[in-house]
Amino acid sequence: MPATSTPATDDVTLRVTPQVRELPAHSVHGGAALLLGLIGVVGGAALIVVGATVFSAGAKAGLIAAGAVVMAAAFFAMGGLNTVAPGEARVVQLFGRYRGTIRTDGLRWVNPLTSREKISTRVRNHETAVLKVNDAYGNPIELAAVVVWKVKDTAQAMFEVDDFLEFVSTQTEAAVRHIAIEYPYDSHDEAGLSLRGNAEEITEKLAVELRARVEAAGVHIIESRFTHLAYAPEIASAMLQRQQAGAVVAARREIVDGAVGMVEAALARIEERGLVELDGERKAAMVSNLLVVLCGDRSAQPVLNTGTLYQ
Repeated sequence: MPATSTPATDDVTLRVTPQVRELPAHSVHGGAALLLGLIGVVGGAALIVVGATVFSAGAKAGLIAAGAVVMAAAFFAMGGLNTVAPGEARVVQLFGRYRGTIRTDGLRWVNPLTSREKISTRVRNHETAVLKVNDAYGNPIELAAVVVWKVKDTAQAMFEVDDFLEFVSTQTEAAVRHIAIEYPYDSHDEAGLSLRGNAEEITEKLAVELRARVEAAGVHIIESRFTHLAYAPEIASAMLQRQQAGAVVAARREIVDGAVGMVEAALARIEERGLVELDGERKAAMVSNLLVVLCGDRSAQPVLNTGTLYQ
């Protein structure tokens, strides 16, 4: 089976040139074929009955033999009848060669010498087990995903892979593992992608990689989503402390930025209205006091200064 590598999705996929493509099988409406078959059965039975009443031995044998042949031919012809339900297809083979696929639902008739393999074209779900892998930073994480898919090309699903159900399952797990090791659970760089912080972008990358991986089996990926994403139990508590510390640092940064802005506004208003004359030392003292009040995590304790800054 020839294969060529292409840089379709992060240089991880191997595309396989399909040897067979789906094409419609030649079939006719089964109602007329069923009617003709029943007529043949009735006609053959009538010939046998008539032959049994004939006194001539030669005529009797001829009529009975003709009736038996007609009945056998009718039963053989009705062997080509197939009932195709909505959401199903029949892959038709003649002596090992692919002859097409029947997708028209209802009663259909094809060559009785062919074999017809039923394959479902309905939408299906596949949910992976919870996988334990290392992310881009080497931290052990647990994740699972659900994939919504359906068979698009029945010929490829039947002939290009050994078992398309197992193929989809294996390739889904491989894609999830590859995505997990390519990105960190939490990114240290704000501009970088992370599994937790950029769920939409990561799931889109997962869908693209899955489509490339299962294309050889004639499978169409409709949607893919992570259903479970967490640190492994052995490091979960340590990572929780790290997340909490990061949240505290971010909150304090916001508080400090806001306090600096408020101090700047207060000094500008005081100078604008000319309430007091502040030299450099008094400005420094006021800035220090305001920052302590605004950035402190406890209530401020007022101190009355009855003297001056210089005594």
